[in-house]
Amino acid sequence: MLPTKMRRKVAPAAADGDSGEKLDQLLLSAAICNGEDLGPFVRKAFASGKPDTLLHHLRDFARSKESEIEDVCKAHYQDFIMAVDDLRSLLSDVDSLKSSLSSSNGQLQSVAGPLLSSLDSFVEARNVCRNVTLAFDSVHTCAQLIELCLRANQHLSANNFYMALKCVDSISREFIDRTPSSTLRRMLEKQIPAIRLYIERRVNKDFGDWLVEIRIVSRNLGQLAIGQASAARQREEEMRMKQRQAEEQSRLSLRDCVYALEEEDDDGFGGINDDVKDAYGNGGNGMLGFDLTPLYRAYHIHQTLGLEDRFKQYYFENRKLQLTSDFQVSSMTPFLESHQTFFAQIAGFFIVEDRILRTGGRLISKMEVENLWDTAVSKMCSVLEDQFSRMQTANHLLLIKDYVSLLGVTLRRYGYPVDALLDVLSKHRDKYHELLLSDCRKQIAEALAADKFEQMLMKKEYEYSMNVLSFQIQTSDIMPAFPYVAPFSSTVPDCCRIVRSFIEDSVSFMSYGGQLDFYDVVKKYLDRLLTAVLDGALLKLINTSIHGVSQAMQVAANMAVMERACDFFFRHAAQLSGIPLRMVERSRRHFPLNKARDAAEETLSGLLKQKIDGFMKLIENVNWMADEPPQSGNEYVNEVIIYLETLVSTAQQILPAQVLKRVLQDVLAHISEMIVGALLGESVKRFNINAIMGLDVDVRLLESFAENQAPLLSEAEANQLKTALAEARQLCNLLLSNHPENFLNPVIRERSYSALDYRKVVIISEKLRDQSDRLFGTFGSRGYKQNPKKKSLDTLIRRLKDVN
Repeated sequence: MLPTKMRRKVAPAAADGDSGEKLDQLLLSAAICNGEDLGPFVRKAFASGKPDTLLHHLRDFARSKESEIEDVCKAHYQDFIMAVDDLRSLLSDVDSLKSSLSSSNGQLQSVAGPLLSSLDSFVEARNVCRNVTLAFDSVHTCAQLIELCLRANQHLSANNFYMALKCVDSISREFIDRTPSSTLRRMLEKQIPAIRLYIERRVNKDFGDWLVEIRIVSRNLGQLAIGQASAARQREEEMRMKQRQAEEQSRLSLRDCVYALEEEDDDGFGGINDDVKDAYGNGGNGMLGFDLTPLYRAYHIHQTLGLEDRFKQYYFENRKLQLTSDFQVSSMTPFLESHQTFFAQIAGFFIVEDRILRTGGRLISKMEVENLWDTAVSKMCSVLEDQFSRMQTANHLLLIKDYVSLLGVTLRRYGYPVDALLDVLSKHRDKYHELLLSDCRKQIAEALAADKFEQMLMKKEYEYSMNVLSFQIQTSDIMPAFPYVAPFSSTVPDCCRIVRSFIEDSVSFMSYGGQLDFYDVVKKYLDRLLTAVLDGALLKLINTSIHGVSQAMQVAANMAVMERACDFFFRHAAQLSGIPLRMVERSRRHFPLNKARDAAEETLSGLLKQKIDGFMKLIENVNWMADEPPQSGNEYVNEVIIYLETLVSTAQQILPAQVLKRVLQDVLAHISEMIVGALLGESVKRFNINAIMGLDVDVRLLESFAENQAPLLSEAEANQLKTALAEARQLCNLLLSNHPENFLNPVIRERSYSALDYRKVVIISEKLRDQSDRLFGTFGSRGYKQNPKKKSLDTLIRRLKDVN
């Protein structure tokens, strides 16, 4: 292509035909010298119809090259002549060498003849030796092969399949290709696969037997592991109990407390001890027969057979099917009876899988175990949801919850997450407590129905400890003499036992459920039990079953004891929940049975008022226009005081001082109202100052009775008890006053007559008659001068009427 381009560049510059031919000749010469393609020149020559010109140019080029060749030959001719001369001298040397070699060859032939014959003998002997060696090697190979076959058969007979496979692999690898016997080789090629297949079947059979056996072993293993978790929990509870007792003794300062550390076993919390760990080692029979040797042998054999992945898949699928089968809950057996077996089977399954994961050499992966566990947790949660929704007994729900929590403790130790199970338990917390409250409501109703409203008699110390000390309702730390008559009836310890059982069951349900601080929850349900259940039951009992003073007094005494018992309940709940007692005492709240307590005191007061009303009817016998005031009080007040003194002597044995004070205060206030009411009533048309002086003596006798209670109460409380008679006392003071119009002074009225109603004062004051106001007394006293006191009283009456 280059000559063509060059030609195209110079062609326009040509002036005539001769110069063009010269240019073509130059281009052709340059192309031949450069070894370029002459095709364009040939095509151009034929295209222009001048092939002869091209041929002429080629001949001219050839002639020019011949002359150059001649010049080169002439230049090197002398060298060529010298080389020929050297070749001729070399030829003569070669001829002399040839004759020398011919003579040497003759001599060699004459000498090597005997050696050749010896060499032939040697070659023949060596061939024989090689044949013998080959035969010996073949025999040796066959002997080794037969020995390996014999050892393989022995291992097969002894069920030592791995060694048998090693022998078979050695035969396949080292001997089958160099076995001299074709018959033996064909036999090996046929038997070796058969032996491998036989070993695989036998190992699979042993593995299948192991799968059947491991289900039973898993259940026993799960029961044992959960049992040990339960024992560890029991030890922990005992330790806490000792700590609580020490704290209580320290709080009460009964004696010096000695604290000591106690050692715990390493496997103290839901684990498997060393003996049991030996039971599920990689081989050997443990105390449960837990042997992983068949599994690991099968896995090892399949690895040797090159079937490792297939065996892994086969193992995982079979174990997954077993786990699915373990999920089946029998409809023929109550879940309460089968739940331990159900959960123990699953626990044992995953304990086995944990050991296989850690020692099985990648037989099962961690992800596969986690997937199995997720499936198991989902199924267990579903079963618990279903079973809990059907249960109507709190104790059944608590039993299952405790076992599930033990299952969680056991499996958490092996690294399995159990939060989902604990969430299910927490979800049914309200239902459990509702069932528990329902059970306690029935038990409390039965306990109250069985009460005979009699003081409880305790003949032995253990009875006192069981019914009094265990609930901390004693009033003194000194052990009483026996037989001991308690101030309460049998209802109190019965209800205390029910409430304490409720607290312990509630704490038991809340414990080990994933929530550490659950005292507030226990306290909430305890409040419901006391306020809604126990308080309501006591109110019903008080409103329907109390018909006498002795019964009402006993119930009131019971309520006073229950007030101390409620303090114990909250302390007991705090102790079981692990809350310091000082926090409970610091946040002490009101008495939760206050409605029943108030109702009991109101009922007792009401019955006493009814009794008092019977005595107060004697006030109708009072001579309201007496000539002289009675010196020792009216008949009614003497009867009332005798009854009150009898009442106090009986009540002080069982009623606390404060309760007795409140009841007496209410009764005395009622007596005061009755006295004022008698003066206010229609039956008393008029009265004189002597009658008021008699009432004043009556009130002083009642006040003296109140003051006499100072040894039982206190002087301040006795004075407070007197204030219940304030209305009658102030009325007597007003009517006996020389200046009754002082009632109109707000300061004096607030200080001395605060309990009086001015409307009552007007009505009663109008009925007061002077000694001169006798019937027909006005006929003989026309010049009589009005008494200043009467005048003051009239002024008071007139002013009060104006105010009204």
